[in-house]
Amino acid sequence: MDLLYFIILVSSLIFVHELGHFVVAKMFGVKVLTFSLGFGPKIVRIRGKETEYCVGILPLGGFVKMLEERKHEQVLPEDAKRTLESQPLWRRVLIVIAGPAMNLVFPVLLYFVAFLGDTHFLPPTVGIVLPDHPAHGVLEPGDRIMEVNGERITTYAELNRIVRKSPGVPLRLKVFRDLGYIDVTVTPRAVVEPRELDLFETVGRIGVKPGAPAAAIGVFDPQSPAFRSGLRSFDLVIQVGERPVERFIELERAFDSNRGETVPVAYLRPKAVEGALGGLVDLAVYEHGVAALTPSPEPGELFARTGIESSDLYAAVVPRGSAEAKADLRPGDKIIEVDGDPVLTWHSFRDRIEADPERPHLLTWLRDGRRLSGTIQVRREDWVDELGSLRSSFVIRAQNWLPIANEALVENPSPVRWAASNAIEETRDVMRFISVSIVRLAQGKLSISMLSGPLTIYEVAGEEGAKGPGYFLWVMALVSVNLGLINLLPIPVLDGGHLLFFLLEAIIRRPLPLRVREVASIIGLMVLFALMGIAFKNDVERRWDVIVGQLKELF
Repeated sequence: MDLLYFIILVSSLIFVHELGHFVVAKMFGVKVLTFSLGFGPKIVRIRGKETEYCVGILPLGGFVKMLEERKHEQVLPEDAKRTLESQPLWRRVLIVIAGPAMNLVFPVLLYFVAFLGDTHFLPPTVGIVLPDHPAHGVLEPGDRIMEVNGERITTYAELNRIVRKSPGVPLRLKVFRDLGYIDVTVTPRAVVEPRELDLFETVGRIGVKPGAPAAAIGVFDPQSPAFRSGLRSFDLVIQVGERPVERFIELERAFDSNRGETVPVAYLRPKAVEGALGGLVDLAVYEHGVAALTPSPEPGELFARTGIESSDLYAAVVPRGSAEAKADLRPGDKIIEVDGDPVLTWHSFRDRIEADPERPHLLTWLRDGRRLSGTIQVRREDWVDELGSLRSSFVIRAQNWLPIANEALVENPSPVRWAASNAIEETRDVMRFISVSIVRLAQGKLSISMLSGPLTIYEVAGEEGAKGPGYFLWVMALVSVNLGLINLLPIPVLDGGHLLFFLLEAIIRRPLPLRVREVASIIGLMVLFALMGIAFKNDVERRWDVIVGQLKELF
């Protein structure tokens, strides 16, 4: 199946590219002699009125052969005005640029189809309000955003997109709260987000998240009522007395009227399964338990009366060898400070580290009621993206465990508008990323080892195709943008090389001599083969261990 997915992907993109040249040439009356999909011996050959349509055995390219004025070639008098050279310069430019343009427009259609599959979304209900953010003190958990600047919204995705596009711009929100409507204003904070290739983007944030935290608890004080009752960090409370509990806010409300009475607390406790599937996966099962909890009779918040709080700031996973583990942070520890400043959420802990990842940070945490600290220095780690290219970023390895209890999904009321706007944005972002990658490679700021070739495309096409049509369309769009932009490079034999010739022709006011174009094309072909060779070498080197292993199995 991998081969089939590869052929479909490559053939489709080549067909779209050549179709651009073909349609525009026909539109201007240029005689097209051959439309070929693939190279090598022809496995399909159809003769039209004046064009031969072919399919070659090697689906790694294609071409549209137009009538040209060449040495040793006769052009019939009636076709004299149908050659490519006889066309005005602007027409030739459009004919040449039509191929890459199709590859850059085609992804919009592919992404559109992929996004049409997004039929249900989270509602625009506030689940979490982060401290020290614009929404803090303005919005509350449970608020449902009905309108933004007078425009009705029905999904959280719409809210998020508006906020991200509006850094520093006040937003008027109509909010449904406590069976009534209120109007509030929130100004998204401008945040500079790092992107790949050391790029940055300024976006807006107000500090809210969808979905309310589930009733996963943290207990760090051995003397607290919760600890003495047998409750432990990461227990998931499901019932208090006769009252079912799903969200942490429901757990808090369950103790509002309690004045020191002992109450049964039912919980699920995650327990790791050692050696699950031969150690290939990390697996946990839930053990059911019931604790008899007696809260303090004094009025106050849940933590003060029971020692129970959200598991948000508790480290659930600290991988061996990580910077956090070397600082002696352990699973179950509660992080309370970064560089002496209190942190109130795991999100703010990560923000503090990621804001300045290249320097050491003093981390403070609680363990069994004791205050401990250590210095961490997160490392830059390499990783391979979906197209096999090497990337690098700073990584925080420690993870918390805060399950989210989401509300029921709502139907997307405007699927076509949603798909169209997201398709355009996604295509724009991919074009920007690939354009910068090409520039950085030319500048020497990116290693040539990042180039990928047909083996990577073959592998990715098979992997994404096996996941489903949406994933396959996604990678097809990504490769299409690559193909379109690469073809615009000013290398003779590529479309960009022809555009370079046309530019020089416009400057000197006459076509370049045929001999000059032929020599330039030979040089361009050599450059192209060199780049293809490097890309193929990179593909082989990345998979060398796999290739050697497969050869050993054969012999």
